[in-house]
Amino acid sequence: MSDFREPDLPRTMKQRAGKALRAGWTTGSCASAAAKAAALALATGDPQQEVEIALPGKDGSWAERVRFAVDRCEVVSPPGRAEAVVVKDAGDDPDVTHGARLTATVSWREDPGIELDGGVGVGVVTKPGLGLEVGGPAINPVPRAMIARAVGEAVDLEARGVRVVISVPEGELMARKTTNRRLGIIGGISILGTTGIVRPFSTAAWRASVEQAVSVLAAQAAEENRRGDATLVLCTGGRTEKGAMALLPHLPEVSFVEVGDFTGAALRRCVEHGVREVVFVGMIGKLTKLAAGVLMTHYTRSAVDTDVLADLTTRAFPENPSLAADVRLANTARHVFELWDTAGALPACANALCEQVARVLERFAQVECAGALRARVALVDFTGTVLVGSSAQWAEGGARHG
Repeated sequence: MSDFREPDLPRTMKQRAGKALRAGWTTGSCASAAAKAAALALATGDPQQEVEIALPGKDGSWAERVRFAVDRCEVVSPPGRAEAVVVKDAGDDPDVTHGARLTATVSWREDPGIELDGGVGVGVVTKPGLGLEVGGPAINPVPRAMIARAVGEAVDLEARGVRVVISVPEGELMARKTTNRRLGIIGGISILGTTGIVRPFSTAAWRASVEQAVSVLAAQAAEENRRGDATLVLCTGGRTEKGAMALLPHLPEVSFVEVGDFTGAALRRCVEHGVREVVFVGMIGKLTKLAAGVLMTHYTRSAVDTDVLADLTTRAFPENPSLAADVRLANTARHVFELWDTAGALPACANALCEQVARVLERFAQVECAGALRARVALVDFTGTVLVGSSAQWAEGGARHG
């Protein structure tokens, strides 16, 4: 019996035959639009019917701008307060927050600047490991920056101060269909998003794009007479892809492909096309799932197993026996990362994790794909840009550490 797992996506997450999937907007984008509408209404006294906000780009710019319809906007009693609602459209993504009424209440405050808080239906963080303040609202860093920028386009925050409260009616009910409670986010949903856009999952479309990327890479190698020694770099997303390109500047752009959660399918394509080496660059959550033999890592079909990380901690950092016990009880993979870092165990444990993932990828190719390939693995931090650990073969491939 195979010790690998590739759980299928839910039926609703697969592409509808013959139709392109429609992208939607994150809760972060909708909250930003609602906040700008309310801020404009507060500053001008005029309710807003639509607003335009900026989306964050991969290069740190805010060049792309999009318009949102405002479902409701009014200056409310008592004076000095305005409220606006933007209804979330998740496109064709099966998102539990589709249709959510992202509500922003904006009021004046004495000090210049912006104060951001969560209201009804926005979760409260109760456990470490999420990169957010315990006791604060579950509004992630990129949405916070988007909200501040959007409000700053309506009000001069250097001269005046506003308090922005984001709420989501029925948010607590929506959160029951998410992993929030298990992660220690209580009372509602999280305000999420790193790009502002929800790109729906499409297994068929993804497979086509990966197959094309591998085919192009293999063809390029053949033209250069490299006879199968091309390297494909598998990245879980935009941040890790950007980091991988910085770490491996000698590789052509065609070598890098975002595989999302479908590592197993990507490895099959590599074997089929004669690719002999893969590099996997990811963050601790995805690497932990791979280390456990889970090759399809979408959050709806697999969870981080802290037992795997605890056992690895015992082997890699035996001088602190209590650390493994703390890791086993950790709330998230990010929490484990923080525990390792605090204990001075991060380099040793990160390297051991990468080594275990490399062995899993190589064995998967051999057992499940009837092929042989070499795997090099790197763990990057949560910005995607800093190399934290790597497998033993990493430096052999000319990777740049730092």
